[in-house]
Amino acid sequence: MKRKWKIWLILIGVVVLAGGVIAGTNYSKRGIVEVQTGRAMRQDLSSIVTASGEIKPKNYINIGANAQGVITQILVKEGDRVRKGELLAMLESVQPQADVNMQKATVDSSEADTTSAEASLRAADENLTSALATVDRSKADLEQAKLDFARGQQLLEDRLIAKQEFDTRRTTYESREAAVRESLARVAQAKAQQAQAAAQLVGTQKRIAQSKAMLTRFDDILRKHNTYAPLDGVVTNLPVRVGETVVPGIQNSSASTIMTIADMSLITAEVKVDETDIVNVALGQAGDITIDAIPNKTFKGHVTEIGNTAILRSTGQAASQSAISSQEAKDFKVVLALDNPPEEVRPGLSATAKIVTATRKSALTIPIQALTVRQKGDLEPEKKGGVQAASKPDPAAEKARKEEIQGVFVASAGKAVFRKVDTGITGATDIEVVSGLKDGDEVVTGSYKAIRTIRNETKVKVNNEIKVAAKTD
Repeated sequence: MKRKWKIWLILIGVVVLAGGVIAGTNYSKRGIVEVQTGRAMRQDLSSIVTASGEIKPKNYINIGANAQGVITQILVKEGDRVRKGELLAMLESVQPQADVNMQKATVDSSEADTTSAEASLRAADENLTSALATVDRSKADLEQAKLDFARGQQLLEDRLIAKQEFDTRRTTYESREAAVRESLARVAQAKAQQAQAAAQLVGTQKRIAQSKAMLTRFDDILRKHNTYAPLDGVVTNLPVRVGETVVPGIQNSSASTIMTIADMSLITAEVKVDETDIVNVALGQAGDITIDAIPNKTFKGHVTEIGNTAILRSTGQAASQSAISSQEAKDFKVVLALDNPPEEVRPGLSATAKIVTATRKSALTIPIQALTVRQKGDLEPEKKGGVQAASKPDPAAEKARKEEIQGVFVASAGKAVFRKVDTGITGATDIEVVSGLKDGDEVVTGSYKAIRTIRNETKVKVNNEIKVAAKTD
């Protein structure tokens, strides 16, 4: 009987001892937080801004109708390449064509009148020249007759010639005077004819200028009934058919747009960058562009345009033109030119651009999730013996205590010690540390709850097996 009690006492003692050991172990682990860690290491780091959008040609033109009418011919189809000035489509143009033909006839008639007026002017010039020559001859004959008449008077006074011969010389002189007057009258008449012919020529020239101006006007009206390519490019949109009526002057109307011509020599990706990232984007930055319709291929490009107007994400409208609250998320337009666009690319294809905004060689980096924020007051060591309540708290001191400090928890000697850090560029999974850490420092990277809740100098236990298992899964 005594032996039985001894056995029970031994068993009870063992149980009590085991319970004490377990209780002591649990007590010693009280306040220890299990964490995962990573190392601060040096590596090449790139800061990348990712944005989505669509493929667009750098230059494209929506060709609208310049005249109202029925489409009679469409000379191209969607996807055709066209040259600048090439005829693309024709509208019904019976009346404009008739006006052009009529005006061409008027121009021809005016040109014939001008030719006739020029001939009349030349004839008048010739008549004037002949009349002037006749005047010269008549004056010469008059001078000779005048000399003969004067000599005859002297001879008659000397009784050396008969009265009959003297009368003949006088008659000849008077006849020569009449001939000069007649030739002068003919000169005046020729000058009048020349002036009339010149005036007629000026009149016909004015009429032909007016006729040609009207012909230009009618030609312009007729030309507006046809559609010509404004640039070298590809027909990317052709919403109309032969027989449909188009109307000019109506924006964004299917009855106004005939087709779209795009210059495919320079292809761009137009993407929308979040407002928090736009400050890091600059002209000339390189980017990788992927197109959903062309999988497993990446195309190189560079930033050529950065929008200055914020665009509301929900409506696509400029923020300055919308009455929606300014708290809504906004984007900015960024255009990247593809360096070597593929032949199969089409406007409107969905695309994603990854823009490299900064790079660092051999930068000291840590995982992004290790970074956290604490208030300055939470990092101060607790005073022993309690704190007596102040009659009036110091506002400046309270403000200083609430100052937020960016840093990480470094695992050292079984404790998580908060260390302030200054950061640089951010990569996909890592962030650059400018100051506060050195290569090889072990920083707390998880769990998320632990990083949010642990305090400075909290006892920790590193268990990276959880992290490895998660990556394996």
